[in-house]
Amino acid sequence: MQLFNSINAHLSNWVLRLASVCLAALGLVVIYGVVMRYAFNDAPAYVEQVALLLVISVAMFGAAAGVHDVGHIGLDSAVKLLPPKGQFICHVLVELLTITFALVLLWGCEHMAASTRHDTIPTLGISEAFRYLPPVIAGVLIVLFSVKHLLALFTKKAAA
Repeated sequence: MQLFNSINAHLSNWVLRLASVCLAALGLVVIYGVVMRYAFNDAPAYVEQVALLLVISVAMFGAAAGVHDVGHIGLDSAVKLLPPKGQFICHVLVELLTITFALVLLWGCEHMAASTRHDTIPTLGISEAFRYLPPVIAGVLIVLFSVKHLLALFTKKAAA
């Protein structure tokens, strides 16, 4: 259990740093595109597609890190009014729904990547399937982080 938690902590740290790098790169790419368009009247065609890939990456990697840090949106004020058993059930339900979401995300992205792998992003010359890589990585991490939370809930319950 300790090894699993340690691996998850390192993965969360890694994905949060990756999201930060993508966010910084997004800012630079957008500034570059705006300057090239309005100052030099010569906007590179690839800027929009690179920015889109970076937006997807920031959102997905940030979401995965948020799940690890239990930073997702919740109704804690309502749950805290419940008795301990009700709180436990709500926490388990949230983790199960999060895992379900991540599995649906994985399934959908795999399906879309498979159906678009032969198409290319014209301005970048890479497969359209690359658009689905950040959500796939995030989906796997969200499942791992939610399983970690479930294990923690059940080990605390067993210890009590």
